[in-house]
Amino acid sequence: MPRNPRTPRPSRCAHAPAGRPHGDKAFVTGILTCREDFERARAWHLTDAADFDSYLLDTAVLLAEARRTYGAVQARMFHLDDFADFCLLHRLDPAEPASRDRYLVNPPLQTQLLPYQGEELVGDFVPRLVRARESGLTLRHIELLLGDGDGGPETGQRVRQSHQQASELFRRMLVGAGFGAYRFLCAVEAPGGRLEAEARILHWEDGVVRINDEDLDLVCAVLCAGLYRELPGAALLHGSQGAAGACGEYRQVAWAWQSEGHGYVPAAVQLDEVAARPGFSLGTVC
Repeated sequence: MPRNPRTPRPSRCAHAPAGRPHGDKAFVTGILTCREDFERARAWHLTDAADFDSYLLDTAVLLAEARRTYGAVQARMFHLDDFADFCLLHRLDPAEPASRDRYLVNPPLQTQLLPYQGEELVGDFVPRLVRARESGLTLRHIELLLGDGDGGPETGQRVRQSHQQASELFRRMLVGAGFGAYRFLCAVEAPGGRLEAEARILHWEDGVVRINDEDLDLVCAVLCAGLYRELPGAALLHGSQGAAGACGEYRQVAWAWQSEGHGYVPAAVQLDEVAARPGFSLGTVC
């Protein structure tokens, strides 16, 4: 495990087959994402930094050095309650570095890992880490609803078909909305609690759509779970519609759709305090 006296102690490890150079390894680190967690982490000696701001600076140095040294750099939110539960479950001492490494690479939590590609840490990457943890918990819930792959080839085929249907629904919503900057919300009422997903979308004039991969995966997974289990759900798309080339003309829009467990149809919906009128018919979008 790499060591650097200038970098924060929490949680980094690198793995590769024996004998392989650093360039072929994947570097994994955990990042404390708020001042409150930073102060709580002192009890377990997770960091040597004097304060949270210094910790973030040290973390930025760590990530930059890792990008120069290793083939891939990944990070996840170091959530103290999750870590405490993990140590209790596996009878580990939370003050031991080996416990932190085991927590970071715990297989059920791999969906919380994000690739780090040089983004600005505070304004961009740290908020994405927080969302990735929430998304990872939702994805685990969805896996349980879908049977974790059990049920044989027929079940697997149904899951794939539901995922394809979900992806197509989302595509039609974005194509029908046209150029603009949007926020997409969806929710499915599922056993064990509501499933929710959110995504920020930029739809450019040339047809290119910009959306974070992890947000896209979660949106499609939530829609897929609702269709597969035939659960009630709702989706909402709102933001500024318009193209930069259209003389700067933009208009605020808010469309919504609802499902009783099968396809989505236009309906007035409110999600996350956003109220939307019935959207356009998805059947008319190519």
